[in-house]
Parts: sequence; structure tokens; C-alpha cells
Amino acid sequence: MQYRYIGKTGLRVTPICLGTMSFGSWSDEKESYKIMDKAVDFGINFFDTAELYPIPPKADYAGETEHIIGKWLKGKKRENLIIASKVAGAANGWFVPPIRNGMTAIDSFHIKTAIEGSLKRLGTDYIDLYQMHWPDNVVPIEESLKAFDELVKEGKVRYLGTSNDSAYGLTKANETSKRLGIARFESIQNNFSLNNPRFLDELADVCKKEDISLLPYSPIAGGALSGKYNGEFLPSVARYSDYLKSDNPRLKAQGTRFVNEKSLATTAKYMELAKKLGISPVTLAVAYSKQFDFVASTIIGARTAKQLDESFAAMDLDLSSETMSEIKNIQNEIMYPMG
Repeated sequence: MQYRYIGKTGLRVTPICLGTMSFGSWSDEKESYKIMDKAVDFGINFFDTAELYPIPPKADYAGETEHIIGKWLKGKKRENLIIASKVAGAANGWFVPPIRNGMTAIDSFHIKTAIEGSLKRLGTDYIDLYQMHWPDNVVPIEESLKAFDELVKEGKVRYLGTSNDSAYGLTKANETSKRLGIARFESIQNNFSLNNPRFLDELADVCKKEDISLLPYSPIAGGALSGKYNGEFLPSVARYSDYLKSDNPRLKAQGTRFVNEKSLATTAKYMELAKKLGISPVTLAVAYSKQFDFVASTIIGARTAKQLDESFAAMDLDLSSETMSEIKNIQNEIMYPMG
């Protein structure tokens, strides 16, 4: 097992991180335990969660994922695992977080309220990596970072990270931390995959120059890169099948972002490439997302323990320069299939 460090921290993590957003919705408690047990048995030491999970977010079960993880953690050696969680960002356009009556913000009050809830549900005294789930466009970043820094000083959080952020947002936060002499964001958790390589445009450069690690999520593009949407019919049990069939225009738009003519065309090409390499398209996709030197750990998820196998097969797989060139040619031929 080759471990990697997150940013400039002492967090030594496995190249694959277990994402848990299905725990309590698509995966019941029993299956969630199986998924976590299998991950640990395989050697995974890094779990990622959030106060808002599971998805799709609903007020009646927000926080259930952390609760399930907390129950599973009892009796286990907490120091053997690196746990990451997130505080929900503010209402952003159409999305209002179904917690704290939708009045969330990345301010001192909400950050402190959120951490206490997460610690209680997880049954732990500290969180190794505490992340801003998405930026707050109203609260000044100075206030947010000072509140996060207090959590570090109190020992409730070891290190900080951000998520769903931009090159501007990450750079501004990083320079603000330098100016104030306080804890900085050591990582950024953004969508990054064969079908969504936009991180390479600007953010990758920020990460490399400032020693900030990417923790890519959705490496198989919400399941699209498995090829399951490339059949004649939409799969019966799949998130974007539900979204594409939805009468909710926002859900339908999210579905078409991941499953559209261009994304299906690129997926078909990656399926052929995977076949030539003798691996599954899921393994190819996960291997690609962990290929880069600015990536610390790739976040994978599953509804069932059995679904982990193809992702875990990418753990020690390094793609050759020839394969990376073939991938680049596909990305140049069909640019930005996810918009």
C-alpha cells in the first residue's frame, strides 16, 4: 500500500477514500456496515462524510450517515481511521440545505453548531479533516477561516479543507490564511473524472504551487463511466435514471449534465479502451482520477459492498503514458461532456 499525505499535514491516507453519502438512503445500516468492513479489510484508512448526508438530502434523515458511522465506530480503534466531514454551505440559488431550517451559513455560529452535531453523531472527540461543503458567497472568508481556526485550536479538528470551490475561492482563502497567520485549507474536494477534467484548467496549478491536495469525488461521473447508461434502456436502479425521469426541472438538468449525448459518446470510447487494457471501465476511471501528483486520495462510493471491487482494483494501478495519451486524445476530440 502506498500512502499519500494531504497538503502539508500529517494525514497519511490511502490512495482511495471511502465515500459514505449513500449510508441511510440507498444503503441501509446493515449494508453500510458491510461496506465499511470491506473497506477496512482491504486496507482503506480514510472515510469521507458530511452533516448533510445521506443523499438525496432530506430533512427527515440529514445526519443519518454520520450516525451510522458513529455506531459502527464503537469498539474500534479510532486512531486507525482518518475521518473527514463537512459543514453545509449556505442556501445557493435553488438548493436550500434541509438542516437548521435552511438557514445555514459558513459563519462562526453555524460552523460551531455543525461541528458539535457531527462530533456527537460520530461518537468521537475530533475530526481529522473538516471541510466547507461549498463556499458561502455572503459571509467574508476571513470570518469563516477564523471560526475554523478556533476549532483547530480547541482540538476538535486537526486540519481544514474546502469543497466545490473555484480557483479564485481557493486562492483567496489560502492568501487570507497566510495574512492572518491561521490554519488554512489543506485540501479541496471537487468533481473530477474522465468526463469532467475541468480541474486541470486552473485549479490543478493552484494545488501544485501551494501544496494543496485534491480529493476528487465522483471519479466514475455518478456511475455514467461504468457504461450502465450506454445500453438501450436506462437502468432501473440508478440515480440519474430517477433524475432523468423526474418532473422536477432541476433534477432533470442534473441528470442531463451527467448523462447526455457527449458523455455517452466519451464513455463508449473509454469502455473500448478499458476492454483493450483488460480492466473494467470503473477501474480505468478510478485509476485515472488518482493518477495525478496533486491528488491525495480519490473518493469512491457504493450502494453495496460488492460494488467496491472494481474501484478497489485501481488501488495500485498506474496508467501508462500511452494510455494517458489515448485519454487525452478522447478529451480533445469530445471536450467537456459534462459542460
